[in-house]
Amino acid sequence: MPESAPDVHDVVVIGSGAGGGTVVKVLTDLGIKVTLLEAGPMLNPAKDFKEHVWPYQVDHRGAGPHAELYFGKSPWPFGYFEAPNGYWKIEGEPYTVAPDSKFGWFRSRIIGGRTNHYGRISLRFSDYDFKPYSFDGLGTDWPITYDEMSPYYDKAEEFIGVTGTHQGLRTAPDGKFLPPIAPRVHETLVQKACQKLSIPCVPSRMAMLTKPVHGRAACHYCGQCGRGCQTASAFSSSQAMIFPAMKTGKLNIITHAMARELITDDSGRVKAVSYVDKNSRTEKQIRCRAVVVAASACESARLLLNSKSSRFSNGLANESGMVGRNLTDTTGYGVGGYIPALANLPRHNCDGIGGMHVYIPWWLLDDKSKDFPRGYHVEIGGGFGMPGLGSFHGACAHHEGYGNSLKSAIREQYGAYVHFEGRGEMIPNANSYCEIDPSVVDQWGIPVLRFHFRWSEYELNQVRHMDKTFRSLVEALGGKPASRPFPERAVDAISTGGEIIHEAGTIRMGDERTEAPLNRYCQAHDVKNLFVADAAPFLGNPDKNVTLSIVALAWRTAEYMAEEMRKGNV
Repeated sequence: MPESAPDVHDVVVIGSGAGGGTVVKVLTDLGIKVTLLEAGPMLNPAKDFKEHVWPYQVDHRGAGPHAELYFGKSPWPFGYFEAPNGYWKIEGEPYTVAPDSKFGWFRSRIIGGRTNHYGRISLRFSDYDFKPYSFDGLGTDWPITYDEMSPYYDKAEEFIGVTGTHQGLRTAPDGKFLPPIAPRVHETLVQKACQKLSIPCVPSRMAMLTKPVHGRAACHYCGQCGRGCQTASAFSSSQAMIFPAMKTGKLNIITHAMARELITDDSGRVKAVSYVDKNSRTEKQIRCRAVVVAASACESARLLLNSKSSRFSNGLANESGMVGRNLTDTTGYGVGGYIPALANLPRHNCDGIGGMHVYIPWWLLDDKSKDFPRGYHVEIGGGFGMPGLGSFHGACAHHEGYGNSLKSAIREQYGAYVHFEGRGEMIPNANSYCEIDPSVVDQWGIPVLRFHFRWSEYELNQVRHMDKTFRSLVEALGGKPASRPFPERAVDAISTGGEIIHEAGTIRMGDERTEAPLNRYCQAHDVKNLFVADAAPFLGNPDKNVTLSIVALAWRTAEYMAEEMRKGNV
């Protein structure tokens, strides 16, 4: 029998990423006691973040102790120096992929989840993103509008801190911005190339502080935001939301707690959360008045599908049969090039904030000639990044000779490359979903997910357009594309499902309980004390990174939930 605590907790939140952290922050600020379950350990920024560690300070320059680590078998998916972030493969916690599909599921197991290391690109969804069917007849309209979400975008941006400028673009709504940072040398050249091609290139919108906000220091421009940020200048839910909530006395955290299922009472309400204590390998239950599932889109769907009972034989909150359906990810494709104008530049500090200082928003919204719907934004890379393992493999592979001539080639090429990465919208389709594998369980005995995933012609045509655009940009810069020619099959060029780590849509919102598991406040139609607060409620996955919208929607959900609790409805 699982161990069960007698106390009834007000709210149990499962997952500590962008959504879970937001719910914790909002509810504790309102005086509500919260218990947070996290499948991984506590985060210690002083120990876990390495933004000021140099390669020469660690064994094997961070490559690892064994030679095979140089050949793609490193235990660190993004490198030794990155913040603790998770894995596509976790020992003892498998998932399966249907024979006709390709999908990679990235999971973070630590307080703060993916927000400890993500790119922090923070873009509002547009008015048409909330009403896609009304816009062009594809997809499904959300039960809420941009005007309803705008005040919560305001709250999210003012709290987390987002750089940017007002541009008046429908595809990239303006917000509550911190001052932008000036473009680097290569970004200035990209802006001039974009002008030639009538493509907008504007200051980027990043959750990194250019002035102090809510006790967090302004960025000191080390440029290593992927390694974590000990000053909390780069937003993470761990440092900006969860750690402050711990000081209120309203938050109890249980780490190494792998949620197994939600237990319901005779009325169909959640009465407890069953979880595995990963340290003792024992099953425990925690009783609750309400629960918020924020474990990430796919993990949240897995938890509901595994929460079966005589009343909910198809999984909890799944009367509609839509839990796990409508799985989407952002499309990805890139082209880079060598730019002679950048060769042999005087060395200078161009770190700035982590990532790009400018970006290209979607600019062809009303273009009827394109053969795909919606669009993509463009992320820009280049400059004098900190050299690491493999930085000059191109020069070493293609240069004839060694010694001084090789060193000269490396110095010439350092900082002379520019890269363009497209991030585009996927239209939900019936062939992309996750379900419970009928025969595979993880090391805790919990049934795992099986993924089905397929890009449609919409997305494949989109990356063809990306390829032509990016090559034109490289040429407008006076350079030569370094990437291989676009393959005959676009499916060989587009990112693998899950690779961009923007999964969304598996527990969608909707006004009709027969069509969607959740109502307009991300509250389950079938289970009134169950809420979902990650990207699972999304009805689409626009060409904007999902995190800002997760925070804004979770903020709205948490405020609604608190009011319903006050009224005694939850």
